[in-house]
Amino acid sequence: MTRVIVVTGASGGVGRAVAREFARRGDRVALLARGEAGLAGAAADVTAAGGVALPIEVDVADADAVDAAAARVERELGPIDVWVNNAFSSVFAPFTEISAAELRRTTEVTYLGIAYGTKAALDRMLPRDKGTVVLVGSALSRRGIPLQSAYCAAKHAIYGLYESVRCELLHERSQVRITMVQLPAVNTPQFDWLRSKLRWQAQPVPPIYQPEVAARAIVYAADHPRHREYHIGVSTVLTVAGNKVVPGLLDRYLARTGYSSQHTEQRHDADAPGNLWQPADDAPGTDQGAHGRFDRRAHEHSPLLWARQHRAALTAATAGAVAAGVGVLRLVRR
Repeated sequence: MTRVIVVTGASGGVGRAVAREFARRGDRVALLARGEAGLAGAAADVTAAGGVALPIEVDVADADAVDAAAARVERELGPIDVWVNNAFSSVFAPFTEISAAELRRTTEVTYLGIAYGTKAALDRMLPRDKGTVVLVGSALSRRGIPLQSAYCAAKHAIYGLYESVRCELLHERSQVRITMVQLPAVNTPQFDWLRSKLRWQAQPVPPIYQPEVAARAIVYAADHPRHREYHIGVSTVLTVAGNKVVPGLLDRYLARTGYSSQHTEQRHDADAPGNLWQPADDAPGTDQGAHGRFDRRAHEHSPLLWARQHRAALTAATAGAVAAGVGVLRLVRR
């Protein structure tokens, strides 16, 4: 049975890969993003993968525009089954070098954009008592790092929103579900697109995963939304655990390593505007697809995701092994 899916930030990176993953199932996929060239490329990908595409140019920081987009999706494709909140933008810079306007814009896109999308989805799902909202988070929703204060703050806010809304849905005994996928570093065009005031080219902190890994996790979360949240990279688990167990030690470690690990030795124009105010994939020929420049360093599989997907089989196998071991011990004792 095909579903109606909404993906924000669908023109590139993780959103682009997510749209393709749903399209392979034959789903009808509404693509929400700002860049015209990127949206056209994403729509072509969805169609080629076997889905139905509805590209919609929208800035998720505009609440009325997001709600209007949701209304259009339901008019043209049908009731929304899954809404994936993925769109974001940010600034790479020390906090003291981020202007008030840049801080506000990052918050409007990365946090409020997800809040507006969640509200637009719930306004339509709750009366039907059916549907799933997936929030795309990050290891940085649970742990701040240097040079990404605006992004980390917005992701922390998303996590707070997720916890509150989840509790409210449970209180109402609603069949509408909300879940969150905490992503590790992903090889997307964001490291070329984002506003960066660094003198050197920004890079993700290893280990790096391909966007298709994130896409598979997001689609899996949409299919199994009863779970609290999903972590697909070892780095996300270690980051959360380290922040709980030894936060002071982690602070000092990141103070020493958090700058150098986030840039390459390639020079960067610190005055480049990035995509904070305008899309980087709007003009003809600017579509960048899902992947960034780190293909050679990116992992195509996640052991954590595999374990989650095969959890039942692993549990049964473990139980069988334990039972067999107990049987052997009994024989030995005899």
